[in-house]
Amino acid sequence: MTLWLTRIVPSPSSDDAHRDLGGSDQGIRLHQRMLQMFPDGVEGSARAAFGVLFRADETPGGPQILLQSQMAPDPSRLPDAYGNVETCSLDSLLSNLHKGIIANYRCVANPVRKPRATSREAYKLPPVVALSGNAAVEWWERQSTTAGLEPLHINAHPLATIRGHRGLNGRAAKQRIQISRTQFDGTARVLDADLLREKIAAGIGRGKAYGCGLLTLAPMRQRS
Repeated sequence: MTLWLTRIVPSPSSDDAHRDLGGSDQGIRLHQRMLQMFPDGVEGSARAAFGVLFRADETPGGPQILLQSQMAPDPSRLPDAYGNVETCSLDSLLSNLHKGIIANYRCVANPVRKPRATSREAYKLPPVVALSGNAAVEWWERQSTTAGLEPLHINAHPLATIRGHRGLNGRAAKQRIQISRTQFDGTARVLDADLLREKIAAGIGRGKAYGCGLLTLAPMRQRS
């Protein structure tokens, strides 16, 4: 299975891109926009069918959107002059992963825990509790290990919570979404390359439909 990584640099003059990237419902708008680039009419979840994961990054040159998918997207389905779009295969990166190499990583994730029923009742907790601070870092350490990585350095940076309605019409228009986010950056050593490839394709944690879970790696050059 080939994975594709698409980099979208939105045009500052695009009203559509400005709306997609602005506001607390950014992840919901981008979810809808990213799926526009894939065929209609699939059964079940289109995100799952095409393996779509994405995130919005702030860079020194301005915002960009990274999109990972199991099918190359069709940028012609974006609004006119939405931005510059480049797509490349991840085959080379994934095939060169092996145990022991060290890589820089980034993942915007939704660190949460599900309290047991007894704890929920005793402390009046919701079914899912968002994590922050050291608890979020510990969550990432566990997620990294189960993804075949040994984190060597972790920088956890909280991001704005995604809030909004799931859709515009019908039942989705009445369903509110609230997804806390933390951006994890750092370096890690590969422990299990096969497992890591699986996790890169599947994504990390919850909230994948709304801009969480995309793990990107940049292997560091080994000194000779």
